[in-house]
Amino acid sequence: MARWYGPICIVLLSLLLQGCARPSVHEPVTLTLLEEWSNKTFSEARQQELQQFTRETGIRVSLLPSPDSARQRLVLWRELLGTGALGPDVYGIDVIWPGMLAEYFVDLKPYFANEVSLQFPAMAAPYTVDNKLVAIAYRADIGLLYYRTDLLRRYGYRDPPRTWDELEIMAARIQAGERAKGKKQFWGFVWQGAADEGLTCDALEWQAAEGGGRIIEENHSISVNNPQAIKAWQRAAHWVGSISPPGVVGYREWDSLNVWVAGDAAFMRHWPSASLDSQAAGSPIRNKFDTALLPGGKAGRVGTLGGWGLAVSRFSAHPREALELVRYLSRRDVQMKRSRELSQPPTLPELYNVPEVLELNPRFDLLSQAFQTGMVFASFERHWQEIPGRDRRVHPGSALRADWQEECAGSCCSPGG
Repeated sequence: MARWYGPICIVLLSLLLQGCARPSVHEPVTLTLLEEWSNKTFSEARQQELQQFTRETGIRVSLLPSPDSARQRLVLWRELLGTGALGPDVYGIDVIWPGMLAEYFVDLKPYFANEVSLQFPAMAAPYTVDNKLVAIAYRADIGLLYYRTDLLRRYGYRDPPRTWDELEIMAARIQAGERAKGKKQFWGFVWQGAADEGLTCDALEWQAAEGGGRIIEENHSISVNNPQAIKAWQRAAHWVGSISPPGVVGYREWDSLNVWVAGDAAFMRHWPSASLDSQAAGSPIRNKFDTALLPGGKAGRVGTLGGWGLAVSRFSAHPREALELVRYLSRRDVQMKRSRELSQPPTLPELYNVPEVLELNPRFDLLSQAFQTGMVFASFERHWQEIPGRDRRVHPGSALRADWQEECAGSCCSPGG
């Protein structure tokens, strides 16, 4: 816990100093923006966008630091909003947070009805709670399969796997072949196995593909405790130490990406942003990989929708200026520039048909298809108390423990259970 007190203290100190130094009526307004800082490249690009916003409007923006993990960020967001403080003015919020934080934000529907109608419906829908538009999507994400094109050709495969069973077979064969050539640390498949949000996204994809539901359904019924979901998790547990490293149960996004970029894996489950590091100058796998929809099962192929939206605090002293900032950051030309420079997928379907966007991001054609079939998992924290105590044990993190399978076979999957 102490590791992330630093960012909290910095945020609070920044807000305190801005509160003490009230601008005069002749000084420009300074907004505060609190959102995810994914890495140095993205934060530097964001600063450039904010500088351009200031040049266009005269409104200054102070970008505040944030903790590293989604769970830590949510705690900080709640603490700040719960105080009713005047800042931050604009918050970036994860696609699964609107239900938990809706009461603290301005309804954007009167201001952004047209903009929302132009976005992918599946991307815009999660930000509406009880007919209130809590935030407007500005960054899109979805789970994808990364695969080594050179290795698939080497081992006689024309196409990436279409099912999880095919992936298991292909990964095992390629791994065995590469190890026989001396690459003893080569693995067939890397993913996110730490008991965190990343694993929940992965597990949702596995179980939904097998007809195991989406953990919490749209009618708020708890569907997670079912044989299809548990069977999918047991299959993943079998991967650990076979086609995936034993340490994968502690992997977060950066851990799996590091193994992949080093050239030590045939397949990887990750987000679209991983293309940037994979194709970077000096990358061992540059021009040796491609992306595909995630493999599926008897119920089809599913990717977890992720992403972030921008929300305006109802406590902001500058709501008009805050709305201008949200409009600017979600604007068509800003999204297009962001996609060209950072390969960040836009939220507007029409941008996926613009030649200058596709020229630099040929994989966007696949993303356009994926964003129409992906699903968002419901917020656990919002509905946690609705889940019976026995079902709370049925979690993908538990499924990766060897002793869990025996326990699950005896109780979790029992009829009527």
